[in-house]
Amino acid sequence: MPADPLPQADAGHYRLVCCECGDRREDDGTALACPAPHGASLLRTEYTRDGFAPDDRATGVYRYHQWLPVRRSLPDTGRTVVRRAERLGAELGLRELWVAFNGYHPEWGADLTTCSFKELEAATVLGRLPESAGTLVVASAGNTAAAFAELCSRHDVPVVVVVPQGALAGLRSRTPYGPSVRLVAVADAEYADAIALADAIAALPGFTPEGGTRNVGRRDGLGTVVLAAYEELGRLPDVYVQAIGSGAGAIAAHEAALRLRCTGGEQTGPLPRLILAQNSCFAPVHTAWHTGVRPWERTDPEPDAIRRAFAPELTNRRPPYDTAGGLAAALRESRGDVLAEDTTAARAAMDAFAELEGVDIEPPAGVALAALRTALREGRVAPDATVLLNVTGGGRARYRREHRPEANAPTLVVPREAASDPRWVDEIAAALTRTATTDRQHALLTGP
Repeated sequence: MPADPLPQADAGHYRLVCCECGDRREDDGTALACPAPHGASLLRTEYTRDGFAPDDRATGVYRYHQWLPVRRSLPDTGRTVVRRAERLGAELGLRELWVAFNGYHPEWGADLTTCSFKELEAATVLGRLPESAGTLVVASAGNTAAAFAELCSRHDVPVVVVVPQGALAGLRSRTPYGPSVRLVAVADAEYADAIALADAIAALPGFTPEGGTRNVGRRDGLGTVVLAAYEELGRLPDVYVQAIGSGAGAIAAHEAALRLRCTGGEQTGPLPRLILAQNSCFAPVHTAWHTGVRPWERTDPEPDAIRRAFAPELTNRRPPYDTAGGLAAALRESRGDVLAEDTTAARAAMDAFAELEGVDIEPPAGVALAALRTALREGRVAPDATVLLNVTGGGRARYRREHRPEANAPTLVVPREAASDPRWVDEIAAALTRTATTDRQHALLTGP
């Protein structure tokens, strides 16, 4: 893995802490859970550095390496750009609207070439990963896949990326993915099927699960959005707005704010109030927060509800809601709220951002902006609040016009039922191993 060592940064500058039992231990770079016998709990990082100290010598997301669980940096990574959105704020009736822009817009200095904040998490997860980890396995509905595939290809890190077949159209790059990237598409599937297959592959020898929300690298990388905002504003925002699927970014924002409060004291401002958003046709977190009903505990959602979702990236069936340190805790501690927005409102929000700020934004960001508009109209957010809107992806249309990225063919296409049959999983793993040594492309496996 070609990489640059970080100054004064190795696995010794932080510890992992269990949100349930408080157990503290060193990190091997792959840990995803506390080994103690208790209920589901997230791990958090505890850094030895007391104060917030960005490093002007470091590039991209690694500017915040003293508060990242990384032991190396990857060159040519980007980071969040935070700027005041005066025209959009005026249209909404907000005096202090700040946008955390994660995407591509050279005039703003925004250089995330995958046009999504998932690039922040990929850079941090890979910076945390030890050389001996084997092949990383990542499940995604689109943006996470693009981020990991791009960075792993660029830096020759072995990875298996599992996506629903419908997500392949979004996996475009200026140059084809290198042989270190093996792309598995699940036919006629949704995000949950990709997760199930990725989990099955990752359990085999030689493979390592990325872990999703459970990975402290993923969350702390996403948390740099709040660090960048704090650096620009000089304080924490009053309100933080983001669309969510798993909620990793929202949990990460809350954790970063807690860290800043612990080190900076009251001058940092109160903890930002989380205003989270989901598709109206598929909103399990919204339902759980407002009714107490956990949809994932009853029945699986109707497939049509997921297909109708304006932002399919937000359709996580089983978010870490009641997990210790998870979404419910972050919402309670921040006095937060969850809204659900339909396609019409989200499209209108995307159009408004493009007209007023001059940049195209992705559907999840449209859902978030629509939720902010609703929250203001209903009095859930005060017009004099300092609001940070996380535009989790943007600039894709412009990037495609200027650079003409091309689609990447999958290494394997497998049927939806593959994840539930161990014989299929063994055959897929064998085929992936063959492609790693021969660089041979497979169009479709016929079965074990």
